[in-house]
Amino acid sequence: MNDNNDNNDNNDNVRGRVDALVAAGRPAEARAIARTALDTDGPDAGLFLALARAHLAEDDDDHDDDAERVFREGLDACPDDISLLAGYAELCARTDAMDRPGRHARGPVLLARLRELAPHSPELLRAQAAGSSVSTSAKDSVSARRVQSFDAARVFAEAPTPQAAAAQAAQWAAEAPRDLRLAVLAETTGALAAAGRTWSRLLLRRGLEYRFAVVVVVAVLIVLRITVLPGVPFGVATGVGLLLGLPFLGLRQQLRGARERAAERLAAAVTAAVPGDEAGVGGDGFEPPELPPVPRVTPREYAFAGAGLALLLAVGVTAYASSLAYPRYDIVAHDTFRGLQGIDLREEFDPFGAVPDSEREASTARVYVADDAAPDAAAEYLVAVTTGDFHEMRESYVYDGNGLVPEDTAGVGIVHDTWRAEAGPYGAWMRCLRYTEAATDTPRAMCVWGDKGSIGMVLFTAADKNRDAAEETARSIGTDFLRPAED
Repeated sequence: MNDNNDNNDNNDNVRGRVDALVAAGRPAEARAIARTALDTDGPDAGLFLALARAHLAEDDDDHDDDAERVFREGLDACPDDISLLAGYAELCARTDAMDRPGRHARGPVLLARLRELAPHSPELLRAQAAGSSVSTSAKDSVSARRVQSFDAARVFAEAPTPQAAAAQAAQWAAEAPRDLRLAVLAETTGALAAAGRTWSRLLLRRGLEYRFAVVVVVAVLIVLRITVLPGVPFGVATGVGLLLGLPFLGLRQQLRGARERAAERLAAAVTAAVPGDEAGVGGDGFEPPELPPVPRVTPREYAFAGAGLALLLAVGVTAYASSLAYPRYDIVAHDTFRGLQGIDLREEFDPFGAVPDSEREASTARVYVADDAAPDAAAEYLVAVTTGDFHEMRESYVYDGNGLVPEDTAGVGIVHDTWRAEAGPYGAWMRCLRYTEAATDTPRAMCVWGDKGSIGMVLFTAADKNRDAAEETARSIGTDFLRPAED
């Protein structure tokens, strides 16, 4: 009788070491230990299950085949063990029916046997859920990093000082050296309790609030960009968001390093263990507490997610409304301009006829000449402007030449210079060029502009080769012919 108890205790100890090695990412060592124990001490359902799981941890087709052989070997020795039946049923249920039809077909048979032996057992429920697209365990599981962050944040919040939290977690891990969760907690608190890690601890405990604050800052910048600061690139908001998110990268690296050290600690502990070692627990009677389950989503997370969605919706509505908005202008068609007589050209010359949403009554095209000018004299100014809903106007429409307005003087002169000008009237995009008019050999300049409410073109005599002077002339003419509507 004592021999059986000793053998059971030894098998329990070996199963603990095997599971710990799998958790530490060393399944090959886990399989070697389990197989040696089976060969030495004889069949044991728990060891067969641990060995099969060590194969499944590889996530490889060949190891899945090996796991099936272990399950079948275990059921030959222990045909009514519900853990082995459930584990084998889960493997069969998750197998592709096209790839391994025989294994997949054995799943229902195993489930039927489980229903006979344990009709209401957790093992049966887990095996039945394994065939669904998302199993029950997968739906309820959380990531290792979430567990790590949850545990460390709770311990830091409850301890009087960070150092006390680290000392407490280290004591718990020392009393249960094969508990991966406690090992991760000890390494995490030890790393974050070090000097200079105050910011990391703050992000760990108040990460939700910080993320939400970053989202608010970026959202405000985006709203300002699309409302009152159109000249500011959207990249500014993106850059600020990335810059404010950098501290999380540092925290993630610290958490990842702690998990890696914990896995190494666990592997070292189970490798150094010897048969009969009582799971490495100290003999002072102290036992570490059972850590609480980690919720997949907390009420705080729901609240912040709701607030974030509301903020996203508000920004989206603002952006959409801004994209449809356009400035309103009134056209002032001068009969005389700067002492010159105006002549309406719309019957003969309409540069905006092909512009969508441009209406004839909302445009003007005139030349201005001296009263006593000869019939073939060159005009001093040609001004053409139109207004309308051009909310789809983009910078490229003006600078890249898409046909909205003439972009060169091909056929009427020799172009000497062309450039992107500074902002035109009311912040519009503007493009200018200088050329020599072929018919009169007159040096001229032409500037075209566009914004979401107007398009304009001005031609004028420009003997001066100064770009700034040409741009200033174009801007002053634009503001004389276009004025913001007074609605």
